[in-house]
Amino acid sequence: MSWTSQQREIPVTEAVGTILCHDITRIVPGPGPCRSKGPLFRKGHVITKADIPKLLRLGKEHIFAFDLPEGGLHENDAALRLARAASGQNIRLAEPVEGRINLVAGISGLLKVDAARLLRVNSLDQIALATLHTNQMVAEGQNVGGARVVPLVIEEERVARAEDICAEAPLVQVKPLRPHRVGVVTTGSEVYSGRIKDGFGPVLREKFARLGSEVFRQVLVSDHVDMTVAGIRLVLDQNADMVVLTGGMSVDPDDRTPLAIRQAGAEISVYGTPVFPGAMFLIGRIANAQGVMVPVLGLPGCVMYNRASIFDLVVPRILAGEEVAREDIAALGHGGFCVGCAECRYPVCPFGKGG
Repeated sequence: MSWTSQQREIPVTEAVGTILCHDITRIVPGPGPCRSKGPLFRKGHVITKADIPKLLRLGKEHIFAFDLPEGGLHENDAALRLARAASGQNIRLAEPVEGRINLVAGISGLLKVDAARLLRVNSLDQIALATLHTNQMVAEGQNVGGARVVPLVIEEERVARAEDICAEAPLVQVKPLRPHRVGVVTTGSEVYSGRIKDGFGPVLREKFARLGSEVFRQVLVSDHVDMTVAGIRLVLDQNADMVVLTGGMSVDPDDRTPLAIRQAGAEISVYGTPVFPGAMFLIGRIANAQGVMVPVLGLPGCVMYNRASIFDLVVPRILAGEEVAREDIAALGHGGFCVGCAECRYPVCPFGKGG
């Protein structure tokens, strides 16, 4: 069906309920730069009775307008239906602007986008639904996507098909992060003996605090496996929701942290990731004092030095209650190479944002 065939010229006094085909500009006279110029009504505006005197004052006695055909939706109505259908938990909608409705984060948390179904929606002709990349932290009030349709008037049936795709499961949502009590075990005889000052603890306290969690205890141990195991059991006995180990994560013979994690009883799911910085990252699970399995992480040194690393790609997902599996880590290889910008702007960059 050709919707453009509905355009016609009509008297302004008979235009109530019709849809403008073009912007109508208002110029406010004034001396020099005080003059203002801008749209009084934008294309797609539905004319009301109150608009008639304003149009006549502009000298508009006739306008070009659309009649809404049977089975058609105005762009604002279509965008609203599309945005509502796409919105999952903790998403609110902004007001329509030029036919587009933005999706806004209702809380600070982890943005989740079903990219496969987003592709299906956008494969429908004349539908446009754009989002930020999935699995990144967003702030409350941040725009995370936008919905609109291309034409001024679109078939309702086409929008209904998009709604059906969105109804299968949440398409765009923001997951809250659960506060965790984090126990840190820092390995290394150089730190344990006091020869150098620990730099990892302050960094992790700051990073976890930004995510709403707390490092409640940091234990310094030497490189001895038995001592590291004891440190792990100590923070678990103190009800840690997560255990994080720093130091000794490389493949050097005297780097024994992964061995200690295993000997403490952890089930290791991943050791080594296709992410730079972060290749020597370890993730697993270990039983706490109540027998509940909690995450255990082995962090490479890059987490201390780099603003964005494997920590920022994985830890928010864990705090949001997700099980990060081996295949999730493998998928990080596409986009997992940090280019090391002189001024880091993460997360507004390609790092960690694969297909």
